[in-house]
Amino acid sequence: MNTDLTGGLDTAFEYVLTEPQTTPGMQEGINWWLWDDAGAFGMPRLAAEAYAPNWDNQQALINLIEPNRRLLRNWEFGHAHKVHGPDGEASHFGCGGLGFDCLEPFRRYRAKFFGGAFEGTFDEMVQPNFKTQKLAGLSFDIEAEPIVPPWKQGTMSPEAGQRMASGAEAEFMGGERLEQLCRVKGTINFDGQERSFTGGALRVRRAGVRKIEGFRGHCWQSTVFPSGNAFGYIAYPPRPDGQPSYNEGFVFLGEGELIPAKVIHAPWITDFRFSGEDVSLVLETANGKQYRIGGESFGGMPSISSITAMPPLLQSIVHYEWDGEKAYGMMERSNLRERITLPL
Repeated sequence: MNTDLTGGLDTAFEYVLTEPQTTPGMQEGINWWLWDDAGAFGMPRLAAEAYAPNWDNQQALINLIEPNRRLLRNWEFGHAHKVHGPDGEASHFGCGGLGFDCLEPFRRYRAKFFGGAFEGTFDEMVQPNFKTQKLAGLSFDIEAEPIVPPWKQGTMSPEAGQRMASGAEAEFMGGERLEQLCRVKGTINFDGQERSFTGGALRVRRAGVRKIEGFRGHCWQSTVFPSGNAFGYIAYPPRPDGQPSYNEGFVFLGEGELIPAKVIHAPWITDFRFSGEDVSLVLETANGKQYRIGGESFGGMPSISSITAMPPLLQSIVHYEWDGEKAYGMMERSNLRERITLPL
């Protein structure tokens, strides 16, 4: 059975906007969640984001974790790069020392960075509004190749399509959005040591108006295993009136198409732990078949602010297991402050 790595999507979706945007709430971003096969480090979010109306002053967001609880973080703003690549297409996106390139739509991508990041421990960064002046050098050059069809949010079921067409939940998601699991290889240098590595990544492409006022939290998990089996989902907690909320995902059995699914058991976040938390899940397809996937958190980057509209957030790498196969993967969770035991 053949696998279409475009998912039937037009390659134009891969190219970024060429004109500055002014619509309130308009955003565009390229995000990767990245994990090392050897477990020496993880990057639970590597991103460049543009925000209207200051479109040319973009933000780089780089998170790096080590299993010893050491974290590196760079969330700085910088001047936007020119978007047109050598091919004449709008295939480049980035700011400051960070850049993303679409080398071949739905086939090859590249992320490069040269600069530094603020250093701390999980115990320090889990405190609200953590600040430090301790810097560490950081650079990388990474290529990614998709191995699972892309998932465009709102396409797995009529219900998901309706929720992504309009309303608050669609605004939380932020317009047109797709994600795709990849294999990666490259070099990374931190602590003055350059190392080659292989691993996996989830790449995310998003453009549209995003509003997070009233956001109640979410649970988001995904990975691909050595066999090619994969899964992914995003779910929002039930609405205050008890009605079902957005809940969409897929399973992939190594070839063919994504199989629509929803999560029926999710590890909603209730406190902040760096690692060792049971984050297992259960996905169910439309015909009632259930897939149980084990998970234990490997390490995470906290984000807790006293001023942002975003609930407390933990972006993590997870060690997953499914039918005897093991792989690292990604997880991001948030929840309302009153539902989380926050650090003192």
